[in-house]
Amino acid sequence: MKIDRLGAIRQQLYTNGQMAIGDMCEAVGASIATVRRDLLTLEKQGLIERVHGGARLAQGASTELAFGLRESANIAAKRAIADLAFGMLRPHTTIFLDAGTTVLQLARRLRLEPMPLTAVTNGLPVAQELMGVPGVAVMILGGEVRPANACIVGPIAESQLDRMHFDQLFMGAGAVGDDLTISTGDLAEASLNTRMLARSRQRIALVDASKFGRNATFVVGTVSNLSHVIADPVPARWRQAIANAGVDLLIAELAPDPV
Repeated sequence: MKIDRLGAIRQQLYTNGQMAIGDMCEAVGASIATVRRDLLTLEKQGLIERVHGGARLAQGASTELAFGLRESANIAAKRAIADLAFGMLRPHTTIFLDAGTTVLQLARRLRLEPMPLTAVTNGLPVAQELMGVPGVAVMILGGEVRPANACIVGPIAESQLDRMHFDQLFMGAGAVGDDLTISTGDLAEASLNTRMLARSRQRIALVDASKFGRNATFVVGTVSNLSHVIADPVPARWRQAIANAGVDLLIAELAPDPV
């Protein structure tokens, strides 16, 4: 289908940067004439720029696509985790939803079945998802916009957090190391996430199995700082390690693939 092919071309350009038309034809399995027409469509949409013999992503398009690729990765696991997390929500509470892509799935679940609560977030897509949902009061932190992750960070956001308390925090995790350290690749996000933990009574991490056994540069905290971890099925060693840390682990079972 043309829509799928256009998406494949964008992903190829995101992964490889500038590409020659011949390489794109081979990557997406289409003729030169077809790829040329697709590039013209994408150029009219402002998503790519034509260069001699090929194309590249337009300025700003790579940021949007990067977030989209992260959002769609392990989507079945993220939705299952979000569904389990939804069961922990309580009416008339104040919650913080961070800017993680798994937490975004929780916001979408709340949109499907609203309940009266206050949701504070630093995630632009999260705020947009909950905007106008009956009974949900949405607050978004101010501060520096980080385009790559569609989130708000920085000292202004941190100072606002310091004047708040939350009944529940739902946060993602960029990486969970073998020593149960939670880390991320962005210093400003790590600093803000550490403050979220300190201001929340119940601290719940939504983590798909691909994040375990990894390390990123900047430490947010450790699993022992949490009250709950919600994950899709993980090996027994992780279950035991989380239990040893005194943290409740909830496993979101994935629906079987249709036969």
